[in-house]
Amino acid sequence: MDEAARFARLMEDGALLRRRLAQEATSAVIAIVDACEASMRAGGKLFFCGNGGSAADAQHLATEWLVRLRSKVERPSWPAIALTLDPTALTAGGNDYGFDEVFARPLAGLGRAGDVLFGITTSGRSPNVLRALETARGMGIMTVGLLGGDGGPARAFCDHALIVPSNETARIQEAHIALGHAVLELLEDRLVRA
Repeated sequence: MDEAARFARLMEDGALLRRRLAQEATSAVIAIVDACEASMRAGGKLFFCGNGGSAADAQHLATEWLVRLRSKVERPSWPAIALTLDPTALTAGGNDYGFDEVFARPLAGLGRAGDVLFGITTSGRSPNVLRALETARGMGIMTVGLLGGDGGPARAFCDHALIVPSNETARIQEAHIALGHAVLELLEDRLVRA
């Protein structure tokens, strides 16, 4: 396959996944928006965590909620924290408690019942994301998984899961950011018009 055909195939593969999610994930997305709206209206926060590219997605989504999602919508800053942002906390947690605890430990100090945690893992098997989801559940924090493949073990720790039906990391990550944007845009629409 030449490069032009390969490029076209890559774009089409991503588009096919997003079309499938548009057909199959609507009720799950609306349920997540409902949970986030309830949290925001009660003074809650949104937390995000993930590793590698998923860490970048966590930071991306948290920043858009904290600062601005859409330039045409003027609204207050709303609370969101990416548990991936503080290298001091990450390295101290990794050193003192092990890498599996690097998200769970700060979540235990910053989170409260009624908040929402988005755990982002393309495999559904990242031990530190699993521990964060487990910790959140124990604290009464609503858990949302942005997952891939079959959802892996993370699925069992999620109150709500958006599972991208692919085993290709890049396609899963592309869909995760599209799903995250969709959730936040629908949520923003509800909170701005209220």
